[in-house]
Amino acid sequence: MKELTKAEEQVMQILWEIKSGFIKDILVHFPEPKPAYTTVSTIVRILEEKGFVGHKAYGKAHEYYPLIDKSTYTRVMMKGIMLRYFGNSLRQMVSFFSHEKGLTASELEELKRIIEDEIGSKK
Repeated sequence: MKELTKAEEQVMQILWEIKSGFIKDILVHFPEPKPAYTTVSTIVRILEEKGFVGHKAYGKAHEYYPLIDKSTYTRVMMKGIMLRYFGNSLRQMVSFFSHEKGLTASELEELKRIIEDEIGSKK
């Protein structure tokens, strides 16, 4: 799966949120200053070419919708980040975020609980 550019990811985040929409519907969800209509239209066409977005035609108007769900994209990208930046080590990645973010004791306890729950479900 290809990695999205920042602009493509911004459009996909909107489409994942609204489920489907016309260019004008996507544009409404952009923060100010909003990009030009033609810019969003171009990005959506690129996303179609990459296989991330499909459309339904209503005459000349097109309603766009995601073909790749957010969880699938997130999973693939996180695996890539873990491989490229952390030597495919989950331990190194968690340690990095723990130190960089400066997690509180309660946040670390919550992570511990999540891990313990996951261990319990594997037994």
